Amino acid sequence: MSVAELSEQEIIRRNSLAELEKLGIEAYPAAEFPVTGRAAEIKAEFDDAAPLRKVAVAGRMMSRRIMGKASFFELQDATGRIQVYVSRDDISTDENSTAYNVVFKKLMDIGDVVGVKGEVFRTQTGEISVHARELVMLSKSLRPLPVVKEKDGKTFDAFTDPEQRYRQRYLDLIVNPQVREVFVQRTRMINAIREFFNSRGYVEVETPVLQAIPGGAAARPFATHHNALDIPLYLRIANELYLKRLIVGGFEGVYEFSRNFRNEGMDRTHNPEFTCMEIYVAYKDYRWMMEFTEEMVSRAAIAVNGTTKAVIGEREIDFKPPFQRVRMTDAILEHTGYNIEKMTEEELRKACIELGIPVDKTMGKGKLIDELFGAKCESHYIQPTFIYDYPTEMSPLTKKHRSNPELTERFELFVNGKEVANAYSELNDPIDQLDRFQQQAKLQERGDDEAMYIDYDFVRALEYGMPPTSGLGIGIDRLAMFLTNSPSIQDVLLFPQMRPEKKSGGEGDEEATENA
Repeated sequence: MSVAELSEQEIIRRNSLAELEKLGIEAYPAAEFPVTGRAAEIKAEFDDAAPLRKVAVAGRMMSRRIMGKASFFELQDATGRIQVYVSRDDISTDENSTAYNVVFKKLMDIGDVVGVKGEVFRTQTGEISVHARELVMLSKSLRPLPVVKEKDGKTFDAFTDPEQRYRQRYLDLIVNPQVREVFVQRTRMINAIREFFNSRGYVEVETPVLQAIPGGAAARPFATHHNALDIPLYLRIANELYLKRLIVGGFEGVYEFSRNFRNEGMDRTHNPEFTCMEIYVAYKDYRWMMEFTEEMVSRAAIAVNGTTKAVIGEREIDFKPPFQRVRMTDAILEHTGYNIEKMTEEELRKACIELGIPVDKTMGKGKLIDELFGAKCESHYIQPTFIYDYPTEMSPLTKKHRSNPELTERFELFVNGKEVANAYSELNDPIDQLDRFQQQAKLQERGDDEAMYIDYDFVRALEYGMPPTSGLGIGIDRLAMFLTNSPSIQDVLLFPQMRPEKKSGGEGDEEATENA
């Protein structure tokens, strides 16, 4: 970046950096700074009657009030903010002190990362603060923060534009520290699910991200090339087929939190890179998995919010079991008036057209039913609801229903009108599985770029015998959205996918003020 492209504030800060170097002060020291206290803990444990506690704190300077020989600034760390009192007489040795008059007042800026050593006390205005005896520069900030500003007695946030927040998440976390709590809650949710599985003896595993055949879901993959082997490879769209290979191999319960990739559209609930949890348990079926899912999701809700209830927008959702259960064909009949159980592909296409649902010739029965249900039914299921017993054409990896061969033993969990989880009694008949794969291949030939590939090695694994098994996949990002009341998937992804940034000099920069 040339000098001509720098803003006035950036030039000033670089000049300050040069002055620090002339004074022999390292702006980016390598030595450890021994932190002994954090903002939230220091304030929570303060006792007016106890002797003054000595602490070493570190964090970012977020605001500053300079008042002659004494000043205050707010230090922000991962737990919150605490006020720091700085006196010239405490950190200086003479009237023309370089430490206070030059370094602190002129060469330090809002946004700098600093270390403070001193005692905790309460000011005359009642605020718990750290009385600085030593002030150390730990990292010089060369760009000004877009801090909260004041105008006409009102405050407003200069960094609320969603695209800039998602693109510069590091900056979002600095100036909007409440954002951090969403990701802390997400971690609590994942930990609760993991502990739930571990308590039952299920094994967490890892499966390939680069796959020769993108299997386990109906989705368009990202393609790449392996130079050494000179073969095409795909980023995984699902880990299902690998996890079921492990059930064949003798594991009775395996799970994985996997990063999956689908080369499809982006919107408020879809990101091309997302986190999915899949679990497979031998000797179980989809009915058992419904109860298992209810308990898992309710525990996750409690871990995040302390209750099974969560607010999503203006709605209160209760994740307390049992959840409502509705057959898919009954749901379609109720909300469209069409009984699809005996419909042919052409009859389904005609029904979609009559209902105003866009269709094309590449769509087979499964895709048409999926479009029909998505357009006319999903939005009606607000409270947690299992939609179950899907038509065979929609479920190429699912065991046929034990009492109706036109259906499969599959369910999806819907919350707030959106799918959150998908589960089966897994298909373990290798002959039937190969036939289903071949039907998918015919859909590919018709132009369906989301149809599944034939995975002959997976069929070979099934030929060695896979026990009766139930599997579940759950969208971690979407569940996190619901449990944290986040309106967009970008709000629960630290680094969501964005369009390439349009470069312009100083774009997004804001001049810092003395109020944060």
